[in-house]
Amino acid sequence: MKPKIHPGPTVLLVVIDAVGAETLEYLLDKRPGKVELPNLSRLGLGRILDERFKGRLGKGRGRSFAIRLKQASASADSVVGHREMVGIVDPRTFNLFPGGFSKEYIAALEARIGRKTIFNRMAGGMEAIELNADEHERTGRPIVYASKCDPLVQIAMNEAVIPVKEQHAIADAAFELALEMGIPITRAIARAYLRSPEGEIARTANRHDAVLPLGGKTLVDILCAKGVWTVAVGKTSDLVNTAYHEKVKLTSPAFLDPALKLRFAHPKRKDTNPFTVQGIVNALLAAKRLYRPKGTFIFANLVDTDSLYGHTRDVAGALRCVEEIDRAIPLLESLLGHGDLLLLTADHGMQHRTDYGYHNNEPLPLIAERIGFGADLGGLRTGKGRSLCEVGSLAAQMFGCAREFEEIVRRNAMILPASKAAAPFGERRTASPFGDGVPKAAAPSEWKSESSAFRT
Repeated sequence: MKPKIHPGPTVLLVVIDAVGAETLEYLLDKRPGKVELPNLSRLGLGRILDERFKGRLGKGRGRSFAIRLKQASASADSVVGHREMVGIVDPRTFNLFPGGFSKEYIAALEARIGRKTIFNRMAGGMEAIELNADEHERTGRPIVYASKCDPLVQIAMNEAVIPVKEQHAIADAAFELALEMGIPITRAIARAYLRSPEGEIARTANRHDAVLPLGGKTLVDILCAKGVWTVAVGKTSDLVNTAYHEKVKLTSPAFLDPALKLRFAHPKRKDTNPFTVQGIVNALLAAKRLYRPKGTFIFANLVDTDSLYGHTRDVAGALRCVEEIDRAIPLLESLLGHGDLLLLTADHGMQHRTDYGYHNNEPLPLIAERIGFGADLGGLRTGKGRSLCEVGSLAAQMFGCAREFEEIVRRNAMILPASKAAAPFGERRTASPFGDGVPKAAAPSEWKSESSAFRT
């Protein structure tokens, strides 16, 4: 007997990491020549960016919905941005640590993990490893460093020196200790790396994130309860750390289908986006071939525009990366069925300064395409750009749980510390964190460290 396939609707939400509207405008200004973005242009990117780009990008075909979104949460951070999309608006401002972490924290961490540590300064990831790899490999002491733009503690370790399992336990201990001591961070990350016989250092896929508890229900939880199959591709399950039916993290070129002709943007193939796109393809194929009568929600993050090209201020690399994302769009569209929904957005922007690329709270793009329909998305209720929650709202409507999603957004606002924040859906306001207006963005130059104001 041949089984019947009941795929149900599919929603694919793809986050192009750190490519806010102003960030993309900056990148395009820095490269006035030809940029190959035919598919994003077709979907209405030119309607989102400044008028000066319309000649290069056009207005699109008018068969998709495109808008600039404000972020309602206070901090520009990957954890915060992804969580806002699924219903958690966070009014808290987290810390940067320009002078490293306190002596008390480091001493307590060393006692807890049974190892001395080294460095304890603010640095970029590869910078911290390259400066300290020799000492770490000689002594076995983990490299502790503070991120230049994220509110987190990072601990770099060579897999040949400290086993991966112990590395993950160290990150968990570092995060638990920070919570106990009241140090406001969103994550502790174990940055695993290896050194080749030639001496080249490369971070591996065995990274581990210990992440701030969600503090509330998300769209993913609602969908799981309704029987919608939920899939996290890439690092989304680390950022929105709730239960998914399936987590996809590909790292080996052996799993890249050569027929898809996915290309690496980095000359040394250090990018991970091809693996993420392959993971998305696998998830879309399964969505249509397996018994999932309530449908499938796929939540994916394309990280290279942040981690590989954003913090390093590599304009050419970032644009090559966006071009490769654009090139993959027709492939993803071809695997979506009539009535399915494709959502493209970003979690924050990236401000290029003289010393580093810093996360930036800026308008964020939302491009929505419902296959077989026009800009009205087949009757879905679109928002006015008040928050990233409007991304989750479109997905929720596809699965018949829009009211429940709006309710958890309001309920979550009561749980997190009171602060002025934008009403994510505008019309109905409560007396609580959803006050009037959008909070002033907490730019890196305004964040406070443990002991004093941080000024750049």
